Amino acid sequence: MTHTLRRSDADLKSAVIDELDWTPGVDGTHIGVAVDSGAVTLSGEVTSYPEKLLAATAVQRVRGVTAVAQEITVRTPWSVSDSDGAREAGEALERAVDVPDTVTATVHDHVITLAGTVNGNYQRIAAARAVRHAKGITGVVNMIMIRPVALASGVKAAITSALVRNARLESTHITVTADGGVATLEGTVRSWAERNDAAQACWAAPGVVDVIDNLTIRY
Repeated sequence: MTHTLRRSDADLKSAVIDELDWTPGVDGTHIGVAVDSGAVTLSGEVTSYPEKLLAATAVQRVRGVTAVAQEITVRTPWSVSDSDGAREAGEALERAVDVPDTVTATVHDHVITLAGTVNGNYQRIAAARAVRHAKGITGVVNMIMIRPVALASGVKAAITSALVRNARLESTHITVTADGGVATLEGTVRSWAERNDAAQACWAAPGVVDVIDNLTIRY
């Protein structure tokens, strides 16, 4: 078995800063980085909500990062009223072919709140993706509820099979439980990518309305 030495916080901070600078769409000069035992806290300012999301994703790619705290503030250069933002968000939802008309958007203090019901998490994600590029928006709160058309049946077995099929996952270190449409993941993974893949496998199972991710990243 190969053991990887844990990076020092100073080395990890340097790697995170390099990855932020390397990421298109992110201006790392205004982003602060603090590291404590592998947990990274991002602070500072960016000019758009998508840039804030890109920064967090960039940090997750860095080997050695075990957690990410987002404290970045969005200072948008666009002067857009909440009513204009709500209209733009509504139009974006209407244009999205993978978002049902049961989803609505409201805007307060430049933060979009999504509400309504959908059949699966992929539609919930699609709704957030559709509106996050609206000008003047500083955040998106996703309150959409999942009302699956299929009842939860054999969810644990289906998710376990999906984990085994995934070539990027070491599924032997992951356990799954399912109760009333809620899937819970326990165990360890080797990266954020593995953790995300495991969660997506749960969300893809018919009848799942929530995923509790208790996985630990161990490099």
